[in-house]
Amino acid sequence: MDEPQNLNIGKKDTDVKLSSKLGELERKEKEKEAEVQAQTQDLPYINLTKFPISQEALKLISKEQAESLQTICFFYTGEEVRLASLNPTNTQVISLAKELGEKYHANVKIYFISEESFQSAFAIYKRIPVIIEIEGVKITEEDLKKFEDEVTDFNKLNELIQKTSLTETINLVIAAAMKLNSSDIHMEAEQDDVKIRLRIDGVLHNVANMKKEAWEKIDSRIKLLAGLKLNIGNKPQDGRFTINLSKDKVDVRVSTIPSTYGGSIVMRLLRASSVGLDFEELGLKGKAFNDLQEEMLKPNGMVISTGPTGSGKTTTLYAILNKLNKPETKIITLEDPVEYKLSGIIQSQVESADKMEEAEVEAGEKKKTRIYTFARGLKAILRQDPDIVMVGEIRDLETAETAINASLTGHLMLSSLHTNSAAATIPRFLAMGVKDFLLAPSLNAIIGQRLVRKLCPECKEEDKNIDNNTMTDILNALNAIAPESGHKPDNISNAKFYKSKGCKACTGLGYKGRIGIFEVFVIAPEVEKIILSGEISENEIEKVAIKNGMITMLQDGLLKAIEGITSVEEIFKEVKE
Repeated sequence: MDEPQNLNIGKKDTDVKLSSKLGELERKEKEKEAEVQAQTQDLPYINLTKFPISQEALKLISKEQAESLQTICFFYTGEEVRLASLNPTNTQVISLAKELGEKYHANVKIYFISEESFQSAFAIYKRIPVIIEIEGVKITEEDLKKFEDEVTDFNKLNELIQKTSLTETINLVIAAAMKLNSSDIHMEAEQDDVKIRLRIDGVLHNVANMKKEAWEKIDSRIKLLAGLKLNIGNKPQDGRFTINLSKDKVDVRVSTIPSTYGGSIVMRLLRASSVGLDFEELGLKGKAFNDLQEEMLKPNGMVISTGPTGSGKTTTLYAILNKLNKPETKIITLEDPVEYKLSGIIQSQVESADKMEEAEVEAGEKKKTRIYTFARGLKAILRQDPDIVMVGEIRDLETAETAINASLTGHLMLSSLHTNSAAATIPRFLAMGVKDFLLAPSLNAIIGQRLVRKLCPECKEEDKNIDNNTMTDILNALNAIAPESGHKPDNISNAKFYKSKGCKACTGLGYKGRIGIFEVFVIAPEVEKIILSGEISENEIEKVAIKNGMITMLQDGLLKAIEGITSVEEIFKEVKE
C-alpha cells in the first residue's frame, strides 16, 4: 500500500515543478509580446516585476488614479519622472504626464508595460495603502513616551509586544531600546516566528518573539520609515530616518538583507548627545593621556586608532576632533557613513565600490555613477586647504599613500585601521605596500583599544572566586608594567577585584555602560630605526614600546578592574596576552 502512495507523492511533486516551469515560460512569453507591441507602437518598454520602485515615486499618483488609468510612477529623482502604463497613448495618461511635469518641474517619460508588470507594481499600494494618505511616516517623541515608563525589563517588554498592535510595535521596540541604552535593534524572521534582539553594551540579548505572520507588516513599516524600496525583498538595502526629541535627536540607520525565512533588519540608534564625549572622558590616564594629547596637538603627522569592529575607534577619533575643533582650524572628515554630525566640522560621506548603484532609467540601458571612495575623496579634500583631516578608515594602498603624503606636507591626519594591537599597525601598513622611508617619519602615535562593560555600581561586590591560573596571569601582567609608566600599583599580590550579581538598576545584567581600555604607542626614534631596517617584528616593536613606558591594553584593563570599574572576566574576554 505504501509504494503506490509514494509514487503518487512523487508524481504530485513533478506536476508542481512542471506547472511552475510552464507558468514561467508563459510569463516570459507575455513579457516578450508586450515588448514587441511597444516596438510596434514606437514606445519605450520596461519590465517592472523586479524593478526597485521607491515610495517617493509611487506617491506621485494616488492609488485610485493608478488603478483607474492603469498607470504607475516607478521612478522619480526630482528632475526626472518615469511613468509606466498599459495605455501610454491614452489622452488622460498623457494629460497626467503633463500635469506632473508642470507640478514638479520635471522631465516626464511614459513607458509601455505588461499586465503582470502593472499588477506587480500596483501590489505595493495594496500592501501599504497608508503611504498615499500621509506625507511620509514618522515616529514622534509622544509615540515613544507612551511606552517608556511601562518597559522595566525584558520580560515586561515581551509581554507588551504580545498585546500591542503591529502598527505600534516598532514604536514600542524603539522606546524600549532607548530606555535600555541599546545601540542596535535586530529583527529576524525565522522558520516559526520573528525574533527581536537588542544589543546593550556590546552584547546581544533576546527580548521578544512575535508570530511569523507579523513579519511582512514589520518589514514594510520599517522600509517606509527608512525610505527603502517596498517591493524589493531579494537584495540588501540601506536607509535611515530621524526621531526628533525635545532635548536630543536620534538618527536610526537601517540595514535590511534577505534570508531563508524572510529577512533580517538591523536598526542602529545614533544619539546626537553621544557625540559630546570629551577627550578627558575616554578612559585614558597618566602617561597614555599625556602622550596622546601631545602627539595630537602637533601640526602634522598621523594619529591612528586601531582595533576590531565595535571597539570604539570612531568615538575616540570624534573625541580628539572635539578637542581640536577651534574657529581658526579647518577640519574635514571622510566617513562611511557619517554617523554623528559635528558642529563646526565639514563632514563628507564616501561610497565604497560595493555600494555602486546602477539605475535602469532608460529601457535596456545602465548608467553607472562615479564612485566617491576614500582615496578619491581624500585627494579632493586636500585641495580644500584643511589643517586637520579625519579619514574614517584606511582600507587600501592608495588611501594610505595619500594620507601619509598629506601628513608629511603639513596636515594632521586622523584615521583608523583594523589590527589587534598598536604594534601590529606598522607591519599592516608595510603589508599594504607603503614605503618604509615614508611611513617612519609620518607616524605620531598609534592607539590600540577595546570597549569593556562597566560594573553596575548598585550591585558591585568583591570577586573572591578568581581561579589560580587566572590570578597568575593577572599578577604576571601587572608585574610587567614598566616603572617608567608611573602606573605600577603598590602591593600587587593583595589587589582586589570585583563583580556584579545583577539588580533592578542594571536590568539584571550586572553591567551598565562601557569604557575604553587603551594602549598608546608613541613612535620614538628607536622605532623609526626598526621600520627603516626592513626587519619588522611585531613582538620587537611592542617590546620597545613597553620599555619606553607603554601600558598594554591588558594592563590598562586590569588597572581599571582594581579600581572596581570593570571585572576581570570582561578584560580577559576582550584581550589576553
